Amino acid sequence: MPDQTKKSNDDQLEAHAYRLAALDPDFLLSENQRGIRFLLEYEKAEQALKAWGVESTVVVFGSARITENGKGEHAGWYARAREFANIVSLRGGARDRDVVTDTRMNVIATGGGGGVMEAANRGAHDAGAPSIGFNIRLPFEQEPNPYSTPDLTFQFHYFAMRKMHFAMRARALIIFPGGFGTFDECFELLTLAQTGKAPKIPVILFDRKFWSKAINFKHLVDHGVISPEDLDLFQFAEEPEEAWDILLKAGILERRKE
Repeated sequence: MPDQTKKSNDDQLEAHAYRLAALDPDFLLSENQRGIRFLLEYEKAEQALKAWGVESTVVVFGSARITENGKGEHAGWYARAREFANIVSLRGGARDRDVVTDTRMNVIATGGGGGVMEAANRGAHDAGAPSIGFNIRLPFEQEPNPYSTPDLTFQFHYFAMRKMHFAMRARALIIFPGGFGTFDECFELLTLAQTGKAPKIPVILFDRKFWSKAINFKHLVDHGVISPEDLDLFQFAEEPEEAWDILLKAGILERRKE
């Protein structure tokens, strides 16, 4: 007599192969799917930025260790970053979409964490303007500050994709004192401009005294490892209004020609 007992298909239903590919974390997080994850990190942020009409950004970098009530120059750097971002957000076109293009210009973009990043996002928040936080997933779990626009607060796994989004819409780069991460981001975008891989944009280093002690730029020229004209890729500023004037002279309110 044939066996009338119906065989269970539990093994099939629970098998990895049966999972929908898009809902299978073991598949998506495997080494072979790294390219797909890279593309997803690009596309998720890109779609959100387009939904908010972000045409261009003003990128603010600086140390996460600088606090509002910090010792020495720290409190001053925090206050200047906040004030600068507020000025850009009020005057640069970030608060409201342009009626013709349906886009926003010069939206503040930061690394999304604390310190100078928090100060800049906070300055935009004070102005009632959106701002971006390009956070990175780190072993010690950086958390987003509470001032970036929630819909524009991203988390990246790949530094390369995060840097790409920083560069893609940047109309200016403002760099406050910082450490290894700040230096990395600064020189990344300076190199893109130096090599012609990206349009030359205003790069402003806040606090000449700090940067002149931290990096002997003339020494690099003297030893022939950079050209004298490479020093024209950046300028110094001490105050937010001074930085804004530099951006105005560089045409920050003009729309880029396609």
